[in-house]
Amino acid sequence: MRLSAWRVALRIARRDALRAKGRSALVVAMVALPVLGVAGADVVFRSAELDPVERVVRTMGQSDAEIQLIDRGSIVLQAPDPDQPFDLTGADEAKVENGRPQYTPEQRRSLDTEPADLVKQLLPAGATLVPVRQGPYTPTSTAEGLLSVQTVEADLDDPVWKGRINVVDGRAPSAGHEVAATREFLDRAGLKLGDRTSVRGLEATPFTITAVAEYPGDLRTVGLIARPGMLADPLAKLPGADKALGRFARGETTRWLVELPAGAALDWPKVTEFNKYGYTVASRGVLLDPPARSEVPLYAKKTQDSGGPRYLDRTSVVILATVVGMALLEIVLLAGPAFAVGARRSRRQLGLLAAGGGNRADVRAVVLGGGVVLGVTGAALGLGLGVGLVAVLRPWAENYAGTRFGHFDLQPVDLLGVLAIGLVTGLLAAVVPAVQASRQDVVAALTGRDSLKPPSRKLALLGLLMLAGGAALALLGATSGFGNRSMAVLGGSVVAELGMVALTPYLVGLFGRIGRWLPLGPRLALRDSVRHRGRTAPAVAAVMAAVAGSVAVGIYTASSEEQNRREYVASGPAGSVTLSSGWGSAADGKLLPQLRGAVEGNVPDLGPRADVQQVGLPGDCDPVRGNCGYVTIELPKERRCPLFEDTSGSIPAAEAKRLRTEDERCKESRSYRMNPFSSLVAGDTTLLHNLFGVTDPAAGQALAAGKAVVFDPRYVKDGKLIVSVTEPSAPQSEQLGAPPVHDAPKREIAVDAVLGASPAPTGGQAVVSQETVRRLGLAVSDAGSVWLPAKAPSDGAEQKAMGAVEKLADGTHFGVERGYRSNGDLITLGLTGFAALVALGAAGIATGLAAADSQRDLTTLAAVGAAPRIRRSLSGFQCGVIAAMGTLLGVFAGVVPAVALRKVEGVAMSSPGVDEVVDRTVVVFPWLNVGVTVVVLPLLAVGLAALLTRSRISLLRRSG
Repeated sequence: MRLSAWRVALRIARRDALRAKGRSALVVAMVALPVLGVAGADVVFRSAELDPVERVVRTMGQSDAEIQLIDRGSIVLQAPDPDQPFDLTGADEAKVENGRPQYTPEQRRSLDTEPADLVKQLLPAGATLVPVRQGPYTPTSTAEGLLSVQTVEADLDDPVWKGRINVVDGRAPSAGHEVAATREFLDRAGLKLGDRTSVRGLEATPFTITAVAEYPGDLRTVGLIARPGMLADPLAKLPGADKALGRFARGETTRWLVELPAGAALDWPKVTEFNKYGYTVASRGVLLDPPARSEVPLYAKKTQDSGGPRYLDRTSVVILATVVGMALLEIVLLAGPAFAVGARRSRRQLGLLAAGGGNRADVRAVVLGGGVVLGVTGAALGLGLGVGLVAVLRPWAENYAGTRFGHFDLQPVDLLGVLAIGLVTGLLAAVVPAVQASRQDVVAALTGRDSLKPPSRKLALLGLLMLAGGAALALLGATSGFGNRSMAVLGGSVVAELGMVALTPYLVGLFGRIGRWLPLGPRLALRDSVRHRGRTAPAVAAVMAAVAGSVAVGIYTASSEEQNRREYVASGPAGSVTLSSGWGSAADGKLLPQLRGAVEGNVPDLGPRADVQQVGLPGDCDPVRGNCGYVTIELPKERRCPLFEDTSGSIPAAEAKRLRTEDERCKESRSYRMNPFSSLVAGDTTLLHNLFGVTDPAAGQALAAGKAVVFDPRYVKDGKLIVSVTEPSAPQSEQLGAPPVHDAPKREIAVDAVLGASPAPTGGQAVVSQETVRRLGLAVSDAGSVWLPAKAPSDGAEQKAMGAVEKLADGTHFGVERGYRSNGDLITLGLTGFAALVALGAAGIATGLAAADSQRDLTTLAAVGAAPRIRRSLSGFQCGVIAAMGTLLGVFAGVVPAVALRKVEGVAMSSPGVDEVVDRTVVVFPWLNVGVTVVVLPLLAVGLAALLTRSRISLLRRSG
């Protein structure tokens, strides 16, 4: 077509769009909605993606570099960006000759020189080092109790920190016992500027909060920033700190910000030199001007080691691509009836265009012009709203994401692509109505009569082939490998649904054959729908699209729920109440008396309390501040999977694959009781009853006799249980030149054991008495309590107790065992309701068009004596017929993407290196929801259409 003809077509389309404002608004809204989502997501993604300058500031503030010691005497291979994974060769991996390790000169110098001194020697003269001292997580007082916080030392008056740590309110600490706190800490602690807080162990010298500070890259940090020397050193002098804090206790600094003299730079060769001494370096110059890939030794090593297949779990990408692609297809199908309505209401106008010399291309251009006009309008509206919403909601989005945007980034190429999505969506929605309009008979269009044609058998055959081929592609492609799964699942699902759309006209004709058994009203409605397939088929396809989406998500959700139900492992007997000191500020058990009081004061009728004692190593180590070693139970050596014993990765890949598939020890699924306590706990018969549901007196007698009660027969051999004791990680030797120590000592103890009968799976746990623990040379510490009331506490009592516990300390565990509780019902219900709304809208559009087309038939019925209510009942049944046909087809169309996505998840979970715990390809059909959709939706459509249609029939003069 000529450009001038397109201009005329677009003017006509714009005029029609303004004339039919309601229909135009519907199409514009359907196009704008996905464009809004895509545009908003693009702006958020681009704004959150930092450019090199912004990344440098987040990493090192205003300094020139950040240097970190990874391990003395090691050799590091790093990427230009040290945040990426690096390769480390430890000093203990050096070649040994004649009993002596053969270090490189750089390794020897690293071992013999203090880290800070070595950094100064390697840097240009005049460089300044600013230590980055990050202390341990430590309990700190709040308005109600304690909160575990990250401690950091920094002089925030020094501009070198700007961009890495920013003061956003108040003033930077200037006195010794002043601190800056993050907003997350203040919100959770219930404190404000000017309040005081005390660090556990340093209660005699509380800190005054003078500033609100934030880490732009991590807004969720719960931390305190003190002046240098005011936190780390005092914490290192506390009793037990030498065992728990490691380097923190010895006052070692392993990270520095570097300010270089004028004219000096840290280039890539200098970075690789630092790597030879065990340091990683983030250099401003390297990050802004990275070296060629061929100059990075790490990349060369990765290339050599990358032989063999790589398995990347891109399940989320496949699911996202399928959902987005199917959503766009749904929009195209839903917008189709609106264009069909416009084309049929413009029949006479299009007929005049053809009679005046316009060819079929001109008629198609007018209808397609409507797609262009409405598509561009919807895309522009969605784009503007998307960008505007991101700008308005930016602070909320940053807080939700936990990171500040670098800058508000609008990429023109991306936004033009988003506009193209809207344009293409509008065009695709108008294609079928445009083709139908161009093929109509001119005389029939001018007189208002329909030219009835039988459905195309070729189109039906093509649709059947597309349906079968698309389903096969989606279902088989989902398990063919990770490489092309996205295209296989998305392409197959789209082709299958388009095949169903192509079949729709033929299937509508098949539905017409059941009319002979229906009463007068439904029979007339069905006959009218079959005769006018041109308006029926798009409406049925729109209803099918909405229902297919709902059914697909319903099947996927129900299947996931069933999978979660099968995987669920109870934390204790039904109704049991569990309290644990957890990992945070109450981990040492000192707050447990107050925590128990909070629970017992808010939950009535708890019954006898069983206190749980954790088995550990003797000593004064503080578990809040570091690793104090641990005690666990182990399978007998001959029953352990070799893969789990191989911590060095020495088993070849082929052998590892064979073990996973053939060795029963590696194929066994290990189900553990999901309570918060360790695998070996100490207690009495009340604990056996409350936590494990054991009522057999023999178990209590064995416990009193000094034996362990075990609940998994795999752990007992010849009446013995293996208890594994791992000592705290040994600190590095103070002697210069000594290689670092990496592996903590480990020993095993055999304990007499009996098998207890627990009503629920309880693998990997055992109970001993406190006397037995002391006999083994171990120690116990208070870990929590368990109650088993006769009746499970109410939700209100549980919430009150939870609130009281959380006020006292963070990181604790409190819960009531209520069995598996589904979270998917509300989602399924909402999607079903949304599908019903969209389906009713599509059916209503088609019913309105049918009512207009059927006006002469209604006049004839009135003339021969039909009651006035016949119009109301006929409209209702017309709407119901369309809804029923679309619903039935949608149920079948929604099965393919749901099953394909479940298979995708099955492949992801059974990929090499991942234990397959359950059958991830389980598919469950939500029969109740599907049944409600199939039965209730058409009935609702009948009722609404009949209710909203006037009974009065206006007699028209017959023409033509």
